[in-house]
This record gives sequence, structure tokens and C-alpha cells, in this order.
Amino acid sequence: MFWFIINLVSIYDREYDELIGFFSKTYSKILYSLFVITAFSFFSLTISEVFEDYIKGEKTKNVATKMLYMFAIVMPLVTIVSMFKLN
Repeated sequence: MFWFIINLVSIYDREYDELIGFFSKTYSKILYSLFVITAFSFFSLTISEVFEDYIKGEKTKNVATKMLYMFAIVMPLVTIVSMFKLN
């Protein structure tokens, strides 16, 4: 997370080509991929706890939780694959 914050500040006002150059570096891809996976993992755990607390129907809760977990798997994969195709 610390790496992402430092680099976000450094690339915030950069041009598009500089951004692509930054995300084309292997170490940036790997660290950003780990960041995205971690962020979506915590996101899914947090929202699933909200589902547990506020959704009363068991079937609805199970469907919502399964859809959330699918989203938390698919979205990081799409993001990472797109990032690795930047070259």
C-alpha cells in the first residue's frame, strides 16, 4: 500500500504516455497486481460481513455472497490481464 501511495503521488499529473510507461515496467505490474488482489480481498470480506448483518433471507444472503465473491475474482483478473497487455 505504501508503494502505491508514493507512486500515485509521483504519477498523478503525468501524461498518458508516462503512465503507460510506468505500468509497463515489470515490478510495477507485479506490485500493482498484488495491491489489486489485496484490495479486492478486503473489499469482499468487508461487504460479506455487511451481508451477514443486514440480509435476513438465507437464500438471498447466499446468492449475494456468491455474486460478490465472483465479482472479487473476475474484476482483479480483468484488471491484471489488461495491465499485462499494455506492452
